[in-house]
Amino acid sequence: MKFSTRTTYGLRAMIKLAQSWKKDSLSLPTIAKEEGISLPYLERLFAKLKKDNLVVAEKGSAGGYKLSCSPNKITVFDIIKTLEGDMTTFHCLGEDGKIYCDIKCNCKALIVLNKVQKAINKTLKDIKLSDLI
Repeated sequence: MKFSTRTTYGLRAMIKLAQSWKKDSLSLPTIAKEEGISLPYLERLFAKLKKDNLVVAEKGSAGGYKLSCSPNKITVFDIIKTLEGDMTTFHCLGEDGKIYCDIKCNCKALIVLNKVQKAINKTLKDIKLSDLI
């Protein structure tokens, strides 16, 4: 499994917001500069994060973005799912472990694949944004 830069950059930006949770909002140009991320790319990431209610935009001269809730309520799974989409590792399994195999066989590999998928999802759900600050 390989996550894209959406995950890396998105996590870095969300960690920045978590670090300023009790303070003012952060502007995207500030985050982009401090993290070395292209502003247009960061804008696209934040459009997704806002759509899924992980961040909120504050308007005005001191506007910017803030987390929509406490960093201990947002998981790494939430962030990655928002930015990457489908969280399945294997083509024949759904996120919930449901089997989508075209062959309809009694494949013993599914036992291993299902355990790996569940372990990845559990690990990502167990890591809160607050754990990263």
